[in-house]
Amino acid sequence: MNTRDHKQFQERVRFLLDSFVQDLPVRIDEIEQQWRQLQTKWDSKAMQALHSLVHNLVSNSMTFGFPALSTEARALEQIFKRLLQEEMLPSPALADDVGKQVTALKKISVENLPELESQIATAIDTTENVLFSPIHDSNLIFVVEDDAEAAQELALQLRYYGYEVEVFNHLEKFRAALMQRPNAITLMDIEFPGDAMGGIHFMKNMQKELPYSARVIFISVHDDMSYRLGAVRAGSVAFFTKPINSNELIDQLDLITASQVQEPFRVLLVNDSTIELTYHAAILEQADMIVRSVSEPLKLVEALNDFDPDLILMDLYMPECNGTELSRVIRQMDGLISIPIVYLASENDFNTQPEAMSLQGDDFLVKPIAPSFLVSAITSRVTRARALRSLMIHDGLTGLLNHTAIKEELAREVVRSSRLKTSLSFAMVDIDYFKKVNDTYGHAAGDRVLKSLARLLKQRLRETDIVGRYGGEEFAVIMNDTDAASAAKVVDEIRNVFSRLLHLSHDEEFSVNFSCGIADLAHFSDAVSLCEAADQALYQAKQRGRNKVIINVGD
Repeated sequence: MNTRDHKQFQERVRFLLDSFVQDLPVRIDEIEQQWRQLQTKWDSKAMQALHSLVHNLVSNSMTFGFPALSTEARALEQIFKRLLQEEMLPSPALADDVGKQVTALKKISVENLPELESQIATAIDTTENVLFSPIHDSNLIFVVEDDAEAAQELALQLRYYGYEVEVFNHLEKFRAALMQRPNAITLMDIEFPGDAMGGIHFMKNMQKELPYSARVIFISVHDDMSYRLGAVRAGSVAFFTKPINSNELIDQLDLITASQVQEPFRVLLVNDSTIELTYHAAILEQADMIVRSVSEPLKLVEALNDFDPDLILMDLYMPECNGTELSRVIRQMDGLISIPIVYLASENDFNTQPEAMSLQGDDFLVKPIAPSFLVSAITSRVTRARALRSLMIHDGLTGLLNHTAIKEELAREVVRSSRLKTSLSFAMVDIDYFKKVNDTYGHAAGDRVLKSLARLLKQRLRETDIVGRYGGEEFAVIMNDTDAASAAKVVDEIRNVFSRLLHLSHDEEFSVNFSCGIADLAHFSDAVSLCEAADQALYQAKQRGRNKVIINVGD
């Protein structure tokens, strides 16, 4: 979080705290008035509303760090909870206890108001500034290598995969560039003239000058412990030995950059306390999450249909229905049985945490919760849920959509394009002579070729294009708002780049081609006919000599 963002966050928190403290006398007066009405005539609904008012006071005071207030309000809440369970008017002694607790609350809200306001300044000044990691350039690579020819060859391979590359043969020029762009990923040779560990020594000193640790991948002809240990101490995120396997290097770069460009987490907050909703939303939004808030639990279904959250953070106690009841509703809705539900509750809302977990929830966070811990807990849960969901719909080797998922996507996109009257093309891609690759170089090399093409398709196509592994060495591409001629031009450029990539097997380099068949919605009106037409065009490309792109326009 930069200084400006942190100040904005502090201002939002200050506003909420000011509002809470200033509204406190009014809230306590409301509690007292409702209590007076209930002393003469029992009303379960009114008692439920009163209990909810006090519960929110307890929760808010804990969240904002007012322990004396939360202690007194908690004692009052326990009395009201007992009355709700017994469904009867209070005894004179119990009524007297309620009066004492209300008086204690009024004393805090009036006599201790200056003290509460002074706590706001302390709370604001100590607001955590730990919600962000630096924003990285997603595809900038610095290649640092004194062998100019080797550096340019490596840069060429990286550029084929869509990375922006700058080459440095001299350390001082690299120093100046890294000081300007410390977010770049550095790919550095360890050996330099006159110093067998020159790259390590240089980066170790550079790390001290930078605002935060640079990400560096070291390359060396040596593979002993002293080099690897030195690389780690200089801040390495990976280590490769020469000759470099370009597929494994690209895999590592993709892994590093993938975490930087993932879709923001989508979190649905459910809480009848508007002030807590706003506070938690502010924290999560500062952590670059997309937040939707629901203050009326009975409107949850509507929000779920509109928002499609990664996780639901739900207050356990709400007046119209409690969190566990809402969770049961969610679990009975199509597609939501596995969505993470995290309860947010006070420490004694449940006797044990396992009891909470048995009621349709996945986690249990106790108020008050530190901003950094809230972000960390949600990040952990969403990351795990996304990973599990990804395993269900993605191919294990290439990471692309699997056969079933890509066919489902095609059916959906055909319906959408037909409704909007927009163009759509479907391409079938097949690696030429793939069996020969496996027979000659081995299945491990064949797998690397498949991953290489998958990566190239993802990097060269638009984010709106949908790519899947159709089966074996076949891939499928759905290109929205694109006619067949335009799709063929794009795929042919990828075919040309792929044919120039060098693959490595046992120190032997080889290249591979692919063929492609394309059909579009202008000539074929449904998903089934599109698939068949693209497959026929692919067959024609194979028959005409391979390594080419053919369009099927029908009869």
